[in-house]
Amino acid sequence: MKLYKVLGKDRQPYHGGQGQWPPAGEWLEVDGPLILCEHGLHLCREKDLVSWLGPEIWEAEYEGEIVEAEDKVVVRKARLVRRLDTWNERTQRLLACDYAEHVLHLYEEKHPNDARPRKAIETARRFANGEATMEERAAAWAAARAAAWAAAGDAAGDAWSAARAAGAAAWDAEREWQTARLMEYLYPKEGE
Repeated sequence: MKLYKVLGKDRQPYHGGQGQWPPAGEWLEVDGPLILCEHGLHLCREKDLVSWLGPEIWEAEYEGEIVEAEDKVVVRKARLVRRLDTWNERTQRLLACDYAEHVLHLYEEKHPNDARPRKAIETARRFANGEATMEERAAAWAAARAAAWAAAGDAAGDAWSAARAAGAAAWDAEREWQTARLMEYLYPKEGE
């Protein structure tokens, strides 16, 4: 099973914990009972990553005891294998654009004459590719923020209603799409 560790800069914990993970290849081990969210070395499976994104994503491996939960695993002994350099500011921005664009139709159905979110996504994508200025980015951000505030109440209610109506199968399908898209950025095909 391929596992991942999401860390902050310089192998620092990002989603809780303390200390610093050792360099790639060096094992880290804990004593005592493994308790989810309390004690142990927490790692992600591929399907968990979209819930735990952060500045750095590392491939990791473990030995021995493992406790699996819905959105993570906890192990006694683990090591970082390699940092995924494909996860960087550019790919983080592009993935955020993809995720926003994927559900943009929900907003546009309710606000068909408001192009601010679409233009903000387009500008953010151009900025990620080095094709937009900081000024363009700032203006798009301000417009998108204004649109978000204007629609926040409706969107929250709509999202809740849609989630209830769609059920677990729709949630799972969306999570699978998000995971697949993330993996395309982490492991691009040659020539992309």
